[in-house]
Amino acid sequence: MEENRYPPPFMTGKIDLNSTAKLLEKLQVPFDFTHVKHVFKKLIDKRKERTINIEDFRAIYRTIVHRPEFQELFHAYSPDRKILPDTQLIEFLRKEQFETEACEITALEIILKYEPIEEVRKRRQMSFEGFIRYMSSEDSSIFKNEHRTVYQDMNHALCDYFISSSHNTYLTSDQLIGSSDLWGYISALLKGCRCLEIDCWDGSNNEPVVYHGYTLTSKIPFRSVIHVIDKYAFVASDYPVILSLENHCNPKQQEVMANCLETILGDKLLTSTIGDTEVTQLPSPEELKFKILIKNKKVGTIEEGIIRRNLDSHGETGEISEFENTFNEDETDEKYPLYPQSDSLKRKSGCRYSSPPRKKAKVTFTNVALPLSDLVIYTKSEKFVSFEHSLANQNCYENNSIGELRAQKLVKYSAKEFVGHTSRFITRIYPKGTRTNSSNYNPQEFWNVGCQMVALNFQTPGVQMELQNGKFLDNGGCGYILKPEFLRNHNSTFTPHNVGRYSKPMSLSITLISGHQLPPSNLSKTNKADPLVQIEIYGVPEDQMKKRSSVIKSNALSPRWDETFSFTVQVPELALIRFCLEDEISLVSNEFVGQYTLPLLSLSKGYRNIPLLSKDGANLKPASLFVHVWYY
Repeated sequence: MEENRYPPPFMTGKIDLNSTAKLLEKLQVPFDFTHVKHVFKKLIDKRKERTINIEDFRAIYRTIVHRPEFQELFHAYSPDRKILPDTQLIEFLRKEQFETEACEITALEIILKYEPIEEVRKRRQMSFEGFIRYMSSEDSSIFKNEHRTVYQDMNHALCDYFISSSHNTYLTSDQLIGSSDLWGYISALLKGCRCLEIDCWDGSNNEPVVYHGYTLTSKIPFRSVIHVIDKYAFVASDYPVILSLENHCNPKQQEVMANCLETILGDKLLTSTIGDTEVTQLPSPEELKFKILIKNKKVGTIEEGIIRRNLDSHGETGEISEFENTFNEDETDEKYPLYPQSDSLKRKSGCRYSSPPRKKAKVTFTNVALPLSDLVIYTKSEKFVSFEHSLANQNCYENNSIGELRAQKLVKYSAKEFVGHTSRFITRIYPKGTRTNSSNYNPQEFWNVGCQMVALNFQTPGVQMELQNGKFLDNGGCGYILKPEFLRNHNSTFTPHNVGRYSKPMSLSITLISGHQLPPSNLSKTNKADPLVQIEIYGVPEDQMKKRSSVIKSNALSPRWDETFSFTVQVPELALIRFCLEDEISLVSNEFVGQYTLPLLSLSKGYRNIPLLSKDGANLKPASLFVHVWYY
């Protein structure tokens, strides 16, 4: 390091803690104030004054920034242990980072981007300061750079993709008395969600409302929901958005819904087929770019609906040949269980509360209005009877919704048929209705059999949403992930319990080297913590694994592990890896600190930093883990 050059010696006199933090900010040094405060106080501990000079500041800077693990790598490739020439940087990239195509241009781009000292940049060299910045950057992240953009083939049929899907998107908390809010839709869309659920009920003044029926959740206008979707639909992704309507409205208000969809969404709304009217295969996400699709019950066929629209007969109201109950998408038993008529709940809200009809009680029926029906093109909701029934009777544009409990039984007893079904038809899984606190099931078991729309309560943090967010980091975060070939093949015999020869196992080795500026323990008044790391694999049953590091006592600033963990993963195409940082509170209790989850096939080889996320998905910068990854 050219110590007299960087950090620059522009500091004169003495400065206090707050000025120290401001100077670090000026130098663009990422830091956690708690750690800076701890190092600062340790430095002045035996002094009478509460200020530091330039040499003290440099000592703090080195403690916060100069990581020994980075220094070891730098010295291994720097001829004079001070400067890294571009030729040595190329060698480092090729040998250690497995970037086999690294060349002079690659090295020059890195130097120009990360080297802070101008004269070093001009010599096409990198100082230790530049090396630190590069190794801490997104370019050295464990998540593959090439997976940060859309790289998969987006020209397959819609049913060939996992689709990021939310359940009860309008809710921000529980499903009994929680708030319905437009933020639910904004937040989900900004996270790349491509299938939103809208529970539609009759409202006053002939204006449909959105809320969780038979509960005390607040209501929001359907019209407002569509305005928000129109504004945010394609902010995070260009690929199609599917509106899953759970439609409980009378025909007259359904006509209002149809009018809202058409007038507000305009050209974004898909109202006719692409190409030929006769549909023998679903279109691709590429063909449906910037389009919004309606998922709902439908009167008759797609072709009949298009003919009706062409005849401009929007004002008619039609009836389905067989009545459909108001609990759309076969969700009667699971979405609306027997909520208890709690007196305390009534008193808390001051409102009347009515239970939903019992399973064997008389169920009311609703007709489907033609204007709304005719907006359903490639995503017609069809009641799921059995895999055999679907194979014999279902059209490619008809999809099913299956409750969590029934789906789990099908995974357990009919996995091969389940895979065959999802290779042909879009299948949506939704949580059981007894999850009144909006908890989530494990989505992995349904991805394992190819279910496209595994709908989760996005408002509820936890491992399940971490898996969801981690899976859909892939492919540029566009909300569509191409399923492995063995889940797209109609004749596949793959099952999660019998993977056969469909996949080549991966041997994975991860060395957990260190942590940096980890969030201090919530139970500590200092920067102390007793950190440990859990490395978890989620995938087919055989691949479910968890390994735990040792505990580093009283060190949140720079814990060092240097521990290696080995895994053999049978189906890497379906596997996710989760790094979970915890603070050991006692021998039997740990406190969650942060985590990062990503697809196994998105792992970069070599020395990599792992960003850490909070429970609600916020980035905990500058906290990170440092690892070495190798697999074959």
